[in-house]
Amino acid sequence: MKLAILTQYFYPETGAPQNRLYELSKIFREFGWETEVFTSMPNYPKGKIFPGYRWKLFKKDNTDGINISRFWIFASNSSKKIPRIVSMISFSVTSLLGYFRLRKFKPDFIFTESPPLTLAFSGYLLSRMTGAKLIMNVSDIWPLSAKELGAVSEGGFYDKLESFEKFLYGNSFLCTGQSEEIINHIKLSGDFNTYLFRNGVDINRFSKPVSGHYQGSKVKIVYAGLLGVAQGILDIIRNISFDELNAELHIYGEGSEKNAVKEFVSSNPERGVILHNSVSSSEIPEILRQYHLALIPLVKNIYGAVPSKIYEAMAAGLPVLFSGSGEGARIINGNKAGLVSPPKDFKKLAENILSLSKSNELRNEMSANGRRAAEEKYDRNILIKNFSDKLISCADIKENLI
Repeated sequence: MKLAILTQYFYPETGAPQNRLYELSKIFREFGWETEVFTSMPNYPKGKIFPGYRWKLFKKDNTDGINISRFWIFASNSSKKIPRIVSMISFSVTSLLGYFRLRKFKPDFIFTESPPLTLAFSGYLLSRMTGAKLIMNVSDIWPLSAKELGAVSEGGFYDKLESFEKFLYGNSFLCTGQSEEIINHIKLSGDFNTYLFRNGVDINRFSKPVSGHYQGSKVKIVYAGLLGVAQGILDIIRNISFDELNAELHIYGEGSEKNAVKEFVSSNPERGVILHNSVSSSEIPEILRQYHLALIPLVKNIYGAVPSKIYEAMAAGLPVLFSGSGEGARIINGNKAGLVSPPKDFKKLAENILSLSKSNELRNEMSANGRRAAEEKYDRNILIKNFSDKLISCADIKENLI
């Protein structure tokens, strides 16, 4: 069996889709699959193409036995719409050059990461040209997420994007999604074949969960992730003095708000916030082991979005301070793996910090609950094996299931 993965984001970049797809490629190979990846020149999250990949239209890599074909992209992490649109479209166009390699590889399935929808359309075209079955993997629901973030308004253009979205669902052999909300959205859009394929976490990377006990007078909280408007870390440190809560917040990450966070931390050293250099994905397990609680915020609920940091924190045995709503909040509450506060409710978040900092018993209970849930429900090794079994079971189906 052969699987081609078409994605704008891949290793050596860091991030949820990068990690999931890298491990998908590796684990599928362990199950006897041949896998190849078709992706852009690495540039995330800084929006600058990595050294060794610049000024190239095409480059071949091989990592852990995985053949990787990389194509040029107009790299940008600008907050402005036009550069972002140009960036998405540029790779969607250059990725079509992968046809020549795909024709030789002859994949059974083309697994295409969406967003962007333009890349999903490239996957559709390549599947038609090669005879492979298209799997459209939906990490974020577009255009719905764009509307919720204020990037696009309802109207004629939005309606056309929705029609385009449904066209892609309808022409996919299988639609996969990272959350139950995504799967429900696809089902409401039409009678499409769906499969829940959560991000999960490689439990083996977190083989030594942290202890709920801590030495010293302060509880140490960690945030490791994107420093952008959607996460709202800047607002949190402006509104909460962690030192007054007998706590420290340690921040790792890159993003559009990093300079503002750095300036605030430098100007307010008394508030118990420490900004560290960003770290690679491979360093995350050891970093998390140094802390007692994990902060995971979302300023606004984006329907279908579940931060992958939730699974990592649970695997590490870190009780989660979740500031947000939606499916992420339901996962934390349902597994009793932390405490939840509404988005931007800084008073409630501060109360949750105090509750967990004062009780070793509560922290230990939530630590054990999170670790157990990660092992039993969200172990990526099991999730990927189940997905492999799913594809093998329907490999002999010649027509779309819709």
